[in-house]
Amino acid sequence: MRPQILFPLFADVTTLPGLGPRLGKLVQGAIGPHVVDMLWHLPSGIVDRSYTPRIAEAEPGRIATLTVRIEGHIPSPTPRRPYRVICRDASGDIDLVFFHARGDFLVKQLPVGETRVVSGRVEFFQDRAQMAHPDYIAKPEEAGEIAGVEAVYPLTAGLMLKTLRKAVRGALERLPELPEWQDAAWLARQRWPSFREALESVHAPQSETDLLSLTPARQRLAFDELLANQLALALIRAHQKRQSGRVIRGDGRLRALAEGALPFALTNAQRMSLAEISADMDSDKRMLRLLQGDVGSGKTVVALLAMLAAIEAGGQAALLAPTEILARQHLATIQRLAAPAGVKVALLTGREKGRNREAILADLASGETGIAVGTHALIQEDVVFRDLMLAVIDEQHRFGVHQRIALSGKGRGVDVLVMTATPIPRTLTLTAYGDLDVSRLTEKPAGRKPIVTIAKPTEALEEVTAAVERALNAGNKVYWVCPLVAESEALDVAAAEERHAALAQRFGARAGLVHGRMKGADKDRVMEGFAEGGIDLLVSTTVIEVGVDVPAATIMVIEHAERFGLAQLHQLRGRIGRGDKPSTCILLYQKPLSETATARLKILRETEDGFVIAEEDLKLRGAGDLLGTKQSGMPTFRLADLAAHGELLQAARDDARLVLDRDPDLQGERGQRLRVLLYLFERDAAARYLRSG
Repeated sequence: MRPQILFPLFADVTTLPGLGPRLGKLVQGAIGPHVVDMLWHLPSGIVDRSYTPRIAEAEPGRIATLTVRIEGHIPSPTPRRPYRVICRDASGDIDLVFFHARGDFLVKQLPVGETRVVSGRVEFFQDRAQMAHPDYIAKPEEAGEIAGVEAVYPLTAGLMLKTLRKAVRGALERLPELPEWQDAAWLARQRWPSFREALESVHAPQSETDLLSLTPARQRLAFDELLANQLALALIRAHQKRQSGRVIRGDGRLRALAEGALPFALTNAQRMSLAEISADMDSDKRMLRLLQGDVGSGKTVVALLAMLAAIEAGGQAALLAPTEILARQHLATIQRLAAPAGVKVALLTGREKGRNREAILADLASGETGIAVGTHALIQEDVVFRDLMLAVIDEQHRFGVHQRIALSGKGRGVDVLVMTATPIPRTLTLTAYGDLDVSRLTEKPAGRKPIVTIAKPTEALEEVTAAVERALNAGNKVYWVCPLVAESEALDVAAAEERHAALAQRFGARAGLVHGRMKGADKDRVMEGFAEGGIDLLVSTTVIEVGVDVPAATIMVIEHAERFGLAQLHQLRGRIGRGDKPSTCILLYQKPLSETATARLKILRETEDGFVIAEEDLKLRGAGDLLGTKQSGMPTFRLADLAAHGELLQAARDDARLVLDRDPDLQGERGQRLRVLLYLFERDAAARYLRSG
């Protein structure tokens, strides 16, 4: 379905000059598999080779381009000593230095008595100028090939900058003449270049300023990418809205029973969100709504009351969670709250097997089970509902749009409610959930005490451990979260095991350990011991970020807090302060702190508002890693920087909606051009929802 004009850009990267099978594999892993991925791989810096002094005037530490005469070669006397080529101009001498060099190759490249132009960093060794491994060696007539200013690209081990530059240049040469998909008046107003001019410009920066996100070329390309994103979301939304919904109108009796049994009154924010959800369900249009709520804001209660409305109307509801821990936590909460209404709730994860699983499936198919809670196991083909009316998806950022569609496809005109406890800035909400209406829970249930957050250097470890001991002796429970070591779960686990061993020496069996590599049953046993049994101190990796509700836990220690993102620290902190006792979060940090880490810990001490924290996190870190790890359901942008291009996102959203209002299937002149944009930015999944006739 991809337009033929884009075929050259979707050829394999190994078709580019300089990239054979070995280097091609490196590029595919680090940058992407297609020629077009090279165009999106933007420079991170520049090298200025325009400095052309005489040897005697060359400043140490600076990159210089020198014209020299080759005077002689001094081969390396031992393998540890470098090969030296003595060079001269009218002002003085300089040595070209090569380690592990092939002398015959250098004699050919640098023949004695001839003139060469060399470019590289000038250093001084024992008061003598030298240039180690020049970046360029050229004959005087080839000197024009040495660029005055060169782009520097992010690299991966084994890939040379010169090779990558050559491949990028090759990709630019493959760029076909594409039709202009942007509105001409809009481009003129913004003073933006054409798509081709913008790409040529970003890959040929002439100064540090040209690398900034707000240059006209970068803004033009960012807007293209954001428009493709917003068009894709709008197409998915239109496709789902086109599928007829159904009126789901309960009589309120089950909801009244469940709400009457709650130990607290609903907050105003919960009531407002329920009103919005009820209005959607009461309509014959399909509900596609996001329920955003901070940790402890009561999303599960809202979701349950919505699910009970579906059951009152004679249907069923399902809740999809990303992890087994979270699914079991939801099951415990929902069973407790649904019991007064007499509704049967079942759990379906990968651990339910054999006859047990068959019985669960039979009860779902017959309608005896009103609410199903589960993991990805819920969307397997053999799971059939008698009449699924409402699909609730928790922590949507851990799924893609297509899992959402798969679950809602298990019924007729199913309403969809998506929940997230990760407060997401408005700009990121638009890019990830632009196809959804949004409700926000901005209050915490009454009775919750504020959490005191303090920061301590790691030197205060003994002082913190003594404070933990006092809390345990007073009957409280404590979380101790171990650091993110690297992009390695194995290393994270090792850090947690080491800390657990040290704390167990002091606290014995009262200290438990949980991490992501444990078997589900072992993990559940430890969690249960922490919630209700003899484990009072839980040492953990970030596996406890979501899905654990232990009101007796009043202290959380986060080791090496400077390694975590703000949103993740906030999520972790939300595990405490869930009862009626005051709670304390202790952030242990390693000195010295970077400027960003200092700002991060300061924000966390000053506010508990997850939405404020999320906006600040976007400013500090950008969108790429906002959720602690790159999650499958969140879009990743190669050209747009949401912290810098937030205003462009709103403009892209408006433009996408306007375009599809006028031309729902992109059949018009601009619509056909925008089809090219969708495929260029690989929004193929959304493009398939376009009707051809």
